[in-house]
Amino acid sequence: MFYILTAIFLWSSLGIVIKLSGMPVHLLMFFSCIISVSLIGLILTKKEFRQYMPNRKGVLHLFVLGLISLINTFSFFYAYKNTSVANAVLTHYTAPVMVAFLAPIFLKERLTVRVLIAVAVATAGLWIMLGVSVSHFFSLVIAGDKDAGGILAGLFSGFAYAVLIIIIRILAQNLNPMIMTFFQNLFIAAMLLPSVSFSQALNWWAFGVMGVVHSTIAPILYFRGMRDVTANKTAILGYLEPVCAIVLGMIFLEEAVNYKTIIGGSMILFSGYLTIKS
Repeated sequence: MFYILTAIFLWSSLGIVIKLSGMPVHLLMFFSCIISVSLIGLILTKKEFRQYMPNRKGVLHLFVLGLISLINTFSFFYAYKNTSVANAVLTHYTAPVMVAFLAPIFLKERLTVRVLIAVAVATAGLWIMLGVSVSHFFSLVIAGDKDAGGILAGLFSGFAYAVLIIIIRILAQNLNPMIMTFFQNLFIAAMLLPSVSFSQALNWWAFGVMGVVHSTIAPILYFRGMRDVTANKTAILGYLEPVCAIVLGMIFLEEAVNYKTIIGGSMILFSGYLTIKS
């Protein structure tokens, strides 16, 4: 559990780096992954890691991991860029509610009445956060409202994150965490390469911080922790991230948090508490 909590704390600073960098989402992802692949690649050249290299089937599984991770990260970064840190992380952390439904199907983990109540609470909290009807919210998205688009991206990243937790929980039982991180970032970088332009000015400090902290150290710790912690509990532990991220956003970005976000976000967090209690 210590590994997962440390990874979550490191990831909570991600929104600050993304907003201060001013760089497009795909460039942030690409260069941070390249830095991570380079660092881990140097370590994996040592003989003791050869025994952990995956076979052809394992590489295919890691490609799927990379693809889902790309979808999750891109939508999450997009949310950070287009709405407040609070809105981005709180909508992203609808994931544990989704995991509660996916885990019984794919991992044979138990679905309880308490979890169903948690789903209802999280849904109500999300509705309060949006502050408008669902139809009106989607009309804002279609009209190009950045804040609404960011919230929708946060929700989508939450779904992708839920799927990712299930996949990691399965793969982490048999694969080395460093191998998983290496191939995940390698495949993400490869998929993003066609969209990357090297002609514009680049913020290397942001790439360096994200590459070392958020794309290397944090996922290695997270994958290691997933060996011993169930998918549902891992998802709920993640609720510490929005708390830390919102506080950091208020301190470093001077972002105001309105009462709807506080009430709705608190309900989402409380739904997580109900889930872990079950």
